[in-house]
This record gives sequence, structure tokens and C-alpha cells, in this order.
Amino acid sequence: MSTPGSYSNDRAAWLKGPGHRCSEAPAGAKRVWRLVLLGPPGVGKGTQAQLLCDELGACHLSTGDVFRAARSMEMDKASPAMVTAIECMVGGKLVPDLTVVNLVKERAKCLRCVGGFLLDGFPRTAAQAGSLEEILQSQGVTLNAALYFELPLEQLRTRLSGRRTCGRCKAVYHVASRASAVAGVCDTCGGDLVQREDDREEAIEKRMVAYNLTMEPLLTFYAERKLLMRISAAGSPDQVFTRVKVALGLPIHE
Repeated sequence: MSTPGSYSNDRAAWLKGPGHRCSEAPAGAKRVWRLVLLGPPGVGKGTQAQLLCDELGACHLSTGDVFRAARSMEMDKASPAMVTAIECMVGGKLVPDLTVVNLVKERAKCLRCVGGFLLDGFPRTAAQAGSLEEILQSQGVTLNAALYFELPLEQLRTRLSGRRTCGRCKAVYHVASRASAVAGVCDTCGGDLVQREDDREEAIEKRMVAYNLTMEPLLTFYAERKLLMRISAAGSPDQVFTRVKVALGLPIHE
């Protein structure tokens, strides 16, 4: 990493687990940022994570990406926690909290990355946040902030119900704000665009109820530690990112 915006990392250590090294190690920055990204499905955390990576030179540590990498990993090359996660996913079961915590513990060195990190998808509960706090303490590092991206339920419904995903390459589109050039066809690979079952309107309400039950204690956890920053996710990605930079005290580029 030479300057913000030029940093690229294959995240091998994060995606593959202990014993692997990233192809490019960041050189460090004037200020190292360690952030947790929180928010409901469809709020735009992934987009903000990429913008923050470009701005800060930090590494995007997504547990969702770990699970996706696990699906294509050979069992004899997987760590014990990865094996458990793979077995759960193959069996159509949720990955237990303890397994998720163990996956992060296996990658604890990533949390000491000299370029900083953006942790996305973990923690999801107050109990996981407590475990993360212990892991960070064991590595001698602390969080700068927990960014919570929030949006009214009606706007979340619109974002989620309009989302379409490529069945082949998993690229994500939106029928209103990011439509493909040809309706129902992926611009990247030509695969069919489909609406995921949990993006259907009847499923969204259930997802939000379940999400709120775990999110409120998690927000309280970070608010008590004076780390919580609430960010309105309304508007364009650039508008949201401007709010993020203001909250973090980053310079606003004209």
C-alpha cells in the first residue's frame, strides 16, 4: 500500500486461514483504522466497506467471504473451524456462534494488520462482540469505532425486494437503481438474474424481526463503550460515504 486508493490485497490469510499469507502486505499508514461495520441486510455495508478500503488502505475482513471461500475448499486443507462451518453449510444449517468465533480466532493475526481492518459480518450479537473484544485484547489492539448504517424499514424493503443476483457469478443488481443492460441477464457473465428467496417481500419482515432482536443488545454493547456511530444510509453511496467521513473526522475531498 503506497497511497490510499491504491491498496489491493488478496486476503489469503483471512480467507484460507492459519498458515497462509497475503500476496501484498500493507506498508502501514499515518493512522491505522480498526472498524466494525454494522447494519441490516440491504443497507449497503459492502459498498461502504469498499469506499473505506480505498480511502483508508484498510483490509476488508468479511466473514461472509470466509464462508463463501469455505464452500470451495477441500476438507483435508481446511482448519477445524472451517470443517465445522462447511459441514453446517452442506447440511443447510446455520453456522453456530462458537464456530464463527473460532473462525475469527484462527485469523487473529489479521486483526493486527498494520494497515488496519474493516470487520464486516461479525459480530452479529452482543455475545460475539464480547468474544471479539477478548480476541482484540489478546492481540494488543482496540477498535476505533463501530459504524451502524441505519435505514427506515420501508426503504429497506424497497432495496431488498428489488435486488437481483446472478445465479452464476453472484453479481448483485437492482431493478431500479442498478439494472442490468438486458433485463434478467448479468452484464458480467451472461448468467440469469434471480431474486433470492430471502429477498422476497414475505421473507423480509421475518428477517428484520430476527435482525432487530439481536441488533439492539449489540448496539447497546458498543454505545456503552462509546464506540457506536450511527450513520444514515439514505441517499446515494457517495452521500452516505460523506457522512461516514464526517463521523470519523476524515477530510472531505471536493
